[in-house]
Amino acid sequence: MIELAEMIAQLRTELTAAMSAARDEELRFELGSVELEAEFVVERSGTAEGRVRFWVVEAGAVGHTGNSTTHRVTLTLEPRLRDSGARPRVSGEQAERER
Repeated sequence: MIELAEMIAQLRTELTAAMSAARDEELRFELGSVELEAEFVVERSGTAEGRVRFWVVEAGAVGHTGNSTTHRVTLTLEPRLRDSGARPRVSGEQAERER
């Protein structure tokens, strides 16, 4: 399992690579809303901090362990460029089994 923050950071890295690829392309796409759907485990720590962590469940993983519960969440992200606030433009090659 990975933390939800790590999954979003990896998505940011992939979108940044797609933006870099778009710079030299004739045809580019404006990136609209990005929807992520993931199953995650909420784990409550029994320590003095009382921290709650969100772990994304990998495909095929079993979702119940100890004091944790599996949930499904859909996040809608609206990517914007830091300096201008504009929607980024992306490009890239189609991955296997991608539509």
